[in-house]
Amino acid sequence: MNRYPLWKNLLILAVLAIGVLYTLPNFYGEVPAVQVSSARATVQVDAALEARVLDVLQGAQITHDGLFRDDTGLRVRMSDTDTQLKARDALEHALNPDANDPGYIVALNLLSASPQWLTRIHALPMYLGLDLRGGVHFLLQVDLKGALEKQLDSLGGDVRSLLREKNLRHNGVARAGNTLEMRFRDADTRTKARYAISDTRSDLQFTERTDGSDFLLIASQTQIAQRETQSDAIRQNITTLHKRINELGVAEPVIQQQGVDRIVVQLPGVQDVAKAKDLVGRTATLQVRMVDEDADPNAPPITVDVFPEMRGGVQMPVATKKQVVLTGDRFVGAQASIDQQTQQPIVSVRLDSAGGRIMRDATRENLKKRMAIILFEKGRGEAISVATIQGEFGNQFQISGSFSTEETNRLAILIRSGALAAPMAIIEERTIGPSLGADNINKGFHSTLWGFVAIAAFMVAYYMLFGVVSVLALTANVVLLIALLSMLQATLTVPGIAAIALTLGMAIDANVLINERIREELRAGMSPQAAINAGYDRAWATILDSNVTTMIAGVALLAFGSGPVRGFAVVHCLGILTSVFSAVLVSRMITNFIYGRRRKVESLSIGTVWKPGV
Repeated sequence: MNRYPLWKNLLILAVLAIGVLYTLPNFYGEVPAVQVSSARATVQVDAALEARVLDVLQGAQITHDGLFRDDTGLRVRMSDTDTQLKARDALEHALNPDANDPGYIVALNLLSASPQWLTRIHALPMYLGLDLRGGVHFLLQVDLKGALEKQLDSLGGDVRSLLREKNLRHNGVARAGNTLEMRFRDADTRTKARYAISDTRSDLQFTERTDGSDFLLIASQTQIAQRETQSDAIRQNITTLHKRINELGVAEPVIQQQGVDRIVVQLPGVQDVAKAKDLVGRTATLQVRMVDEDADPNAPPITVDVFPEMRGGVQMPVATKKQVVLTGDRFVGAQASIDQQTQQPIVSVRLDSAGGRIMRDATRENLKKRMAIILFEKGRGEAISVATIQGEFGNQFQISGSFSTEETNRLAILIRSGALAAPMAIIEERTIGPSLGADNINKGFHSTLWGFVAIAAFMVAYYMLFGVVSVLALTANVVLLIALLSMLQATLTVPGIAAIALTLGMAIDANVLINERIREELRAGMSPQAAINAGYDRAWATILDSNVTTMIAGVALLAFGSGPVRGFAVVHCLGILTSVFSAVLVSRMITNFIYGRRRKVESLSIGTVWKPGV
């Protein structure tokens, strides 16, 4: 009656063993580390850099506890903070000889101190939020007016290409504030231009007026289109910030919109605020320009710009015309692939419809000439691709050359990375020190611990042996909850600790229901074995109802909340799942081990059972 089959016991024990295993990394803490990542999109973190870092550390007689390389950069684990600072200074001096033009970001960071055998099975500690781990908080103001101006500048290029394609002569197309002014010689040409533009752009509204002998057509975005442009700018900036912050290796950064034109960035665990600020504030744009074949890059005239290009590890100058053919916001995607005919690595690039028209005109007029893609970062430009135009193309084209597979992958990433859709400025900056985070952890740990102790003392005193069973089930609940948070790599914050404490109180409620139900069956005259079986079975419906209703509230918080509220809701929902498992299955398994193998049980150690009339 009160026995689980062997497979069920083994399954529950396996779940508990996995829970213990994935909880362990959270008790090892963190150790100081130095992280090296790319400061420019054209600089790679590869095996050569790894060997160089090891040589620098060896030359400076700095010992380390391990070196790890991943997609975000290179991390060197140190034994103490003094060694960490010495390593940071040595690497900064060696890798960035020109402080005004650094090639790498050398930042202080923290790494888990858990043993490698746990790391190999992906048993990692849960992430800690800014309020627990310390770090930096930025509030960024997005220049939405700048986003509208950038959109109009792009529109101006589209309109010029369209008018040239339709053979409609004009006296100039220029942006004037938040409008685009087009000048024509006669009203008939203006009308034709208006209809041609309206056919391709439904998001514009037009007004007409005259200025001397010129017939003006003034285009502006509709209110809906302006809001959509601003919303797209916010979304693109958030996406770009995510890509940049990955370079710092920050675990679970918080990047979200606040209000209409602000973005909140929280970087837990970041110790080097200056590096983080530099990375967040970085600006990057792509431009497509024609190479000036007649200009000497070493003695350039004022009509050209000269940019460096890496060819086979050697930097070569490239002279380009000042006129910009295309900007980075026209690139829809880029993918590294293999040419099916030549079997050579290539990059397949896709443009939007307007970019395709511009590229078609440019390539038709410049066959057999070279075109360069220039990446601008921090005001400096670098040619990431220089290729000869072999034929006319539009929305889709291929970049080929003497590329390796690794080089085409890197070029595709650079093209896809895009740029900020609108300028941003840091208007608020807060730093939370590790000591404050440690204090929050200490207070949260002690509050949860003493709450657990108080619950355990009450349960043992009131329910005796069944109280001990309830405490063991509650312990399993906490272990499984922490294991789940670690496996999901969730971020734990102060509200999350509050949710854990709340989970303890709610989880014990299920055990109280079971114990009281067993007492009721004993009062009704059932035998001890039958009372145990009936108590668990009949308490299940009540436990399920109460937890489902609580889960609904948690899901609502998760769906409609944000920031700390979502953090609380995640732990709350996971805690409900683990509490049901531990209160029903784990406690029943322990009870079965105690009473299930006895043929005859005289009484149960479940406290005083008050019977009617006694």
